[in-house]
Parts: sequence; structure tokens; C-alpha cells
Amino acid sequence: MRTYPRNSPQAAARILALAMLADGHPCGAELAVLERLAAHAQLGLPRDELQAVVQAFCEDRLACSAGMSWLDVCLMETDPLQQMLHEIDEPVLRRKVMALCLSLVEADRQVTDKEALLLAAMRRQWGLQPEPALALG
Repeated sequence: MRTYPRNSPQAAARILALAMLADGHPCGAELAVLERLAAHAQLGLPRDELQAVVQAFCEDRLACSAGMSWLDVCLMETDPLQQMLHEIDEPVLRRKVMALCLSLVEADRQVTDKEALLLAAMRRQWGLQPEPALALG
């Protein structure tokens, strides 16, 4: 899997790509959220570069997971996920990426187990508190 410079827009965009694919497939609602929130601009990327990072992420995962289903491809092993999250260590950028990921996973009005696991891993590694709506009681 390729790496990106620490706190780069591309490293942040790849985490958005992971959030989009965590449930096994991107959906129109997620793409609409990216557009509505101007995620590319929030990360400091041209729109086409955000799309290129998402495409590169998909290619990397497929190359590492030949013969697996999309659902299996989107399940991240612990070490690569930690490495991806480690590329973002700036607190403001972490909060921005987390907010965008929350919007993405809630776009289809259901949060799958895999999406919840991704968000929990982000919170744990980044030291962020859960949003009240997603807090487990």
C-alpha cells in the first residue's frame, strides 16, 4: 500500500476513501455528501485529485487482495489501518477527517458494524471522544 506524507491532503483523503468503502461499496448518498460538504476543498485538494486518491486506494486494496470479495477487500487489517491513521497526527486535521467520515458513514442512514469499527479505531488511535449520537450506552 502506498504511503503519503504526514498530514497531507492525500493521507486524509485516503481515510475518507476507506470510510466510503468500509461497508463494501460507495453509494450515491456518500458521493453527494462529499460534494455537498466540498470535502476536496476542506482537505485542500482539487476535486479531481480527491477522486484520484480514492481510485488509488481502491487499486491498492484490490492489488493486495486478489480473489477476495469487495466486502473482504474493504476490511482493513490492524497494522495497515494503524499505519494509515498514523499519517494524520495534527489535531485539527484529525477532527476534520473524523467529521467528514462521520458524515460519509451516516449518509445512507445506517452505520454498519464495519463502519462503526473504523470510527472506533479512529477515535481510539487519535484520542477523540465519540459523538453523543453514536455513543454506546
